[in-house]
Amino acid sequence: MSVPGVGVITALGFAATIDDPTRFKRSSSAGAYLGLTPRIYASGETMRSGRVSKRGDDFLRRSLYEAANALLTRIPRFSALKSWGYGIARRGGYRKAKVAVARKLAVILHAMWISGEPFRWSSQEPGGLASLQ
Repeated sequence: MSVPGVGVITALGFAATIDDPTRFKRSSSAGAYLGLTPRIYASGETMRSGRVSKRGDDFLRRSLYEAANALLTRIPRFSALKSWGYGIARRGGYRKAKVAVARKLAVILHAMWISGEPFRWSSQEPGGLASLQ
């Protein structure tokens, strides 16, 4: 719950859905498990990236989307994650930015759970996991 935008329900939903954090080799796999990565259509010479796959737990995916919305619109304190989300919003719109920040939140929450480190608000702050890809 130390991550901005993540409340009690989102944190409990994440812990209940992931259950054992060691089952994912990389933290980025947690975002894919929840269906927060784009669908890829590849056939012959054609390769298109589509909308999010919507696989995995619907409740947690919606909770992370709401947490991303709260981070981008309600939380006044600066963070590297918020700045990254604003950059995506400028290029592709707020809906895409919220989905991207939701996936990044899933990755950060998983990495924090594995390492036990607190959330880092800025990239200059020592320790923490705010700048994960």
